[in-house]
Amino acid sequence: MNNEDNTNYGLDVNLICEFFMGMDRQGPGSPDMTVKALSFIEGLDERSRIADLGCGTGGQTMTLAEACPAQITAIDNYPGFIDKLNHEVQAKGLQARVNGLVGTMEEPPFEPGSLDLIWCEGAIYNIGFERGIRLWYPLLKEGGYLALTESCWLTEERPKEIHAFWMEGYPEIGTILVKQEQLKQAGYQLVSTFVLPESCWTDNYYQPIATWKETFRAKHPGNRSVEELLRFLELETNMYRRYQAYYGYVFFIAKKC
Repeated sequence: MNNEDNTNYGLDVNLICEFFMGMDRQGPGSPDMTVKALSFIEGLDERSRIADLGCGTGGQTMTLAEACPAQITAIDNYPGFIDKLNHEVQAKGLQARVNGLVGTMEEPPFEPGSLDLIWCEGAIYNIGFERGIRLWYPLLKEGGYLALTESCWLTEERPKEIHAFWMEGYPEIGTILVKQEQLKQAGYQLVSTFVLPESCWTDNYYQPIATWKETFRAKHPGNRSVEELLRFLELETNMYRRYQAYYGYVFFIAKKC
């Protein structure tokens, strides 16, 4: 999660970040899906360099570190997320090859052609999918990989209510085919695409949100902005329950040609 703007659905992004500090994940996903996506990527060894952009508190960063021997730099612009990630890195003795840095997805601190893999789970929407994949392309080595998740329509048509909800929050949402074509036009070769299962939303995202909400409310008694955020999170949860057949998160794995 990396918020490059200061609003999100009209909500206070700093408050959103504070809320999600209390959670292991800042968006739908799972360790199993991270490992599945990683399985499509060849040639990673202890000399390989991975950038995890919009890393949040680093749930997927730690999974990557445990699943491969590469050097990993995780970037997020919210300092609290990076502090939490680096604390976890030190607790697990991984500081020799995993490092969290405060920075932005728009200006990641890497030289052109220096990365073997760019990873981004649930965060590219902050700068836009098409802009992000083009911006990051020069940072990859020839034959380097890009792996990311993106919100996608799963059908060509959908009910007006869910369409309007997404148009307000992320007008760039598109179908899987649209995103695949954007990757090709940006110079990538598609390697694999798969939709995250329902459990990534319900068990790993919305259930932890529901569990944490009352604790967070108790920390901010009478705070109108907090109540607005919690109402939105409940709305978002209900939207998914009603319309999950129409949209989801999709993993895209692609290679720099």
